[in-house]
Amino acid sequence: MTTLTATETLLHKGSGLQVVVGLGQSGLSVANYLTKQGYHVAVTDSQPTPALAGQLPAAVDIRQFGAIDAELLQQAARIIISPGISLDTDAVAAARRANIPVVSDIQLFCEACTVPIVAITGSNAKSTVTTLVGQMAADAGVNVGVGGNIGVPALNLLANPDMQLAVLELSSFQLETVTNLGAQVATVLNMSPDHLDRHGDMLGYHQAKHRIFQGAKSVVINREDALTRPLVADNLPRLSTGIHAPDKGHYGLITDPEGQIYLARGTERLLSADKLQIKGRHNLLNAQAALALGELAGLPLDSMLNTLQQFTGLEHRCQYVATAAGLDYFNDSKGTNIGSTMAAIEGLGAVYAPKDGKLLLILGGQGKSQQFGELTPFINKYVSQVLFIGEDAKQIEQHLRATKLSDEVALHQCQTLENAFATIQQVTISSLSQVQAVLLSPACASFDQFSGYAARGEHFSQLVNQLATDI
Repeated sequence: MTTLTATETLLHKGSGLQVVVGLGQSGLSVANYLTKQGYHVAVTDSQPTPALAGQLPAAVDIRQFGAIDAELLQQAARIIISPGISLDTDAVAAARRANIPVVSDIQLFCEACTVPIVAITGSNAKSTVTTLVGQMAADAGVNVGVGGNIGVPALNLLANPDMQLAVLELSSFQLETVTNLGAQVATVLNMSPDHLDRHGDMLGYHQAKHRIFQGAKSVVINREDALTRPLVADNLPRLSTGIHAPDKGHYGLITDPEGQIYLARGTERLLSADKLQIKGRHNLLNAQAALALGELAGLPLDSMLNTLQQFTGLEHRCQYVATAAGLDYFNDSKGTNIGSTMAAIEGLGAVYAPKDGKLLLILGGQGKSQQFGELTPFINKYVSQVLFIGEDAKQIEQHLRATKLSDEVALHQCQTLENAFATIQQVTISSLSQVQAVLLSPACASFDQFSGYAARGEHFSQLVNQLATDI
C-alpha cells in the first residue's frame, strides 16, 4: 500500500488510527474523506467481500473483512460507524466500554460544514420533505447540497466549494451518534413506532430522533404530534404546522365555506390544495413543513409556493402506477413502518371515500417488532380487503385479528406479490366489490424477499403494468 507523507504521518501520530465500521456508501465516503485529510484509516466489515472494497483509496492499508474486527476497534483513536450497524454489536459495545469515541459520518460533516444546515428527521415523509426543501432552495437560486439518509452521503457534499446551504435527511441510526449538530433549522416531522428492534422501545427511538435539536438555531414542530416538540429553550425561533387553522405567523389549513382547502400562514391563504400535484392530507402537512423549514432557512415564500405547484412527489411514495380493470394502483413501497402506512391509507382513503370506494391494502415483509393492531382504525374506515405477504405475514394478521377489526374487512394470506395479484382479481371481480384502488403500503422492511423497498416497488409496478397490458 502507499506510504504516508510526512504531513500525514504527523497527523496520524497526533490523531491516531481512524477505524471505519461498515463499508456501504457512507463508509466509503468516510474512508475517502479521512484519507484526504491525512488520517491513517482502517476499514472493517462483516461481509467477506464488500462490494465497494475495490473503490477504497490505496492509503487504506488495513482492511479486515468477514467479521467486525474487535481487536482492531480496540486500537482505534476514533470509530466511525455506519448507520446500518448497531451500537450493541459486541465489538462496538466493547470499544465503547473502553471509552473509544464512536461517531457517524454526520458528525464529521457537521464539524467540517461552514454553511447553514437544514436537518430533517421523522418516522415518515422525511425523504419527501428533504427533496422538496432542496428543490425550493435550488429554484430560489441557492447553491444547495441535498444528502444524508436520502442517498448521497453527507460528506460527499463537501466536494462542492460553492455550496451555500445543506439539506440533510437524517435517520435515527445516524442521529444516535451525533452530538451538537448545530443546524440552522431542525425538525422531527412526526413520530410513530419504528426500528424498535434496534432502539429497544419508543423512549430509545424518541431520544435518538431528538438529538437533531442539539445546538439548533430554530425549529419546526408538528402541532398534531406532541412527540415532535423539542425540549429546548422556548426562546428559540420556531414555526408550527398542522391540519387546523394556524395561529398568526404559523402554518396550517383553512377550509372555505365551499369546502375548498387552502395552505395558510396565519390568516393568509397561500395556495389551494387542488393546485398541488401531491395528494392526501399527509402531503398537505409535508408541504407546510417544507414551507416552514424554507422560511427559517431564508427562502422567499413566492418562489417556494411556485416549487410546490410543480412538485410531483417521490418514487415508491404513494406513487400512482396505472389503472387496470377499473382499479387505480398505488406504489407506496417506501412505507416501511405503520405510521407511514397509516398516512397512506388515510391520505388515499379520503380521496375514494366520497365516491363510496374502498382500498385493497397489501401489507407485509419484516415487521421490526411493531404492533400492527394500531392500523385497525384506519383499515376499518378505508379498507375492505387486506392481503398479506412476506416473512411476518401471519403475525401481522394475528395482530389485526386481536383488535376490533371490522367483520366487513376480508383478510387473505398471499405470501408473494404474484399470489397477491391473483387474489386481487378474484376478490374484485364481483360487481359488489367496493374496491376502487389497490395500495401497496407494506408497513414493513423488504429484505425478506427483495434487496430493498425500491426493488419491491418496481416489482409491484411491473406486475401492475403487465396486468394493464393483458386486459
